[in-house]
Amino acid sequence: MEILSNLMHGFGVAFQLDNLMWAIFGVFMGNVIGVLPGMGVLAAISILLPLTYAMTPTAALVMLAGIYYGSQYGGGITSIMLNLPGTASHAVACLDGNPLARNGKAGSALFMLMLSSFCGATVGILAMILFSPMLVEVAFRFGPAEYFSMMMLGLLAGATLAKGSAVKGVAMVIVGLILGVVGTDVNSGVARFDFGFPELQDGLQIVALAMGLFGIADFLKNINKVGTEHTKALGKVTTRSLRPQKGDIKASRGALLRGTGIGAAFGILPGTGPTIASFIAYATEKKVAREPRRFGRGAIEGIAAPEAATSASTQTSFIPTLSLGIPGDPVMALMLGALIIHGIQPGPQMVVEHADMFWGLIASFWVGNIVLLVLNLPLIGMWIRLLSVPFKHLYPAALFFVCVGVYSTNNNLFDVGMVLLFGVIGYLFMRLRFEAAPLLLGFVLGPMVEENFRRALLLSRGDPMVFVERPISLAFITAAILLIAGLVYSTWRASSRPGQMATAT
Repeated sequence: MEILSNLMHGFGVAFQLDNLMWAIFGVFMGNVIGVLPGMGVLAAISILLPLTYAMTPTAALVMLAGIYYGSQYGGGITSIMLNLPGTASHAVACLDGNPLARNGKAGSALFMLMLSSFCGATVGILAMILFSPMLVEVAFRFGPAEYFSMMMLGLLAGATLAKGSAVKGVAMVIVGLILGVVGTDVNSGVARFDFGFPELQDGLQIVALAMGLFGIADFLKNINKVGTEHTKALGKVTTRSLRPQKGDIKASRGALLRGTGIGAAFGILPGTGPTIASFIAYATEKKVAREPRRFGRGAIEGIAAPEAATSASTQTSFIPTLSLGIPGDPVMALMLGALIIHGIQPGPQMVVEHADMFWGLIASFWVGNIVLLVLNLPLIGMWIRLLSVPFKHLYPAALFFVCVGVYSTNNNLFDVGMVLLFGVIGYLFMRLRFEAAPLLLGFVLGPMVEENFRRALLLSRGDPMVFVERPISLAFITAAILLIAGLVYSTWRASSRPGQMATAT
């Protein structure tokens, strides 16, 4: 009954006029961003992050979350119609979605996209509701030692956000920690790494860092596309063509359920995200299918399973982010940044101390997904037409909004310069195949790690054993050690393979 009471209170918060407006705005913008290839959700959220300064914490998270799961839906449209994944998690949808569109079944494919996305999101939201009482129970058991150990585990898990070498991921986390200590030390009052710039005495601005590493860097990466146009979409899609074909729903029921379960489970695990969930869901479906050869040629189950997994994982990825402060993907790292902007520390206590925001956010997920369902039925034709917008119009406009957005944060041109600097740095990281997401995670969690480390030692009178004497802290440290061992082992295996291949030849 307590869960229902909290949920009803959350709907009351979600249906407040400002929160409802921002939810609709978020899912609409997310749709547009997801439909347009190359306009990543990371860059979009970092561009809109300055807006959150003038918003309430609840409205800010509702809008950013709407952009996130709205973009996941929009990316599916591009995958089906153009064979171009709007987001990485929709790469699998290209395998069967585009063949269906080429065979004149684009309406069936888009209908299954809508259905599986909505069902996956619903199960993901239910998982959040069921896990919340457990978070309240452990909330009062967390002290500085537990927070420090948990965040150290989060930093190590952040290394897994990097594609390829885990060593590169750890290196980027360390760079983020170094950038996080720039500014005035709150205990001693000494300025650290300000290099004589008064603007750096308050530390680096997370908005400037995020916009540069993701927004500007992405523009520089795709600058060769300026002057080109998107490929035209296949065929004409109308609302009438979105009617389900006979047998499609029946054939996809099992795939939809399996994909939803896989996505919900992987979303809860830090460092996974919707991309991994969608690939595993597709592979699972192909393995259990009676006719695996149909996959890749237009199997409707090839859309249902990965799209349900993507949507469910998108919702449940908020669980480790909000309750543990461990983001599951780079977008969740930006969500952490939005919380920090409003002075909210993520963790189990957030469920208790900011119950209005937590339950209002959960309720807004349902509202937003219903809006997505209603919105996309009449607007499907508009999304298809947007796919032909030239890049030469998209990127200059986005760059303009980046500069205006970061300047409006502090009314300081220094921040604009920092955005451009971090944009160049982010582009160099891309060329060297260093992921920027672990850096952002280290930057966000670094100051909190330092603060809780100092508080824990202060309360224990300098005894470092406090981190292993408390059971919850010991559990996090044990998990961190196991994670380090796993990273070392995987690195060793990767380095030993070339030698084994040379010996074999």
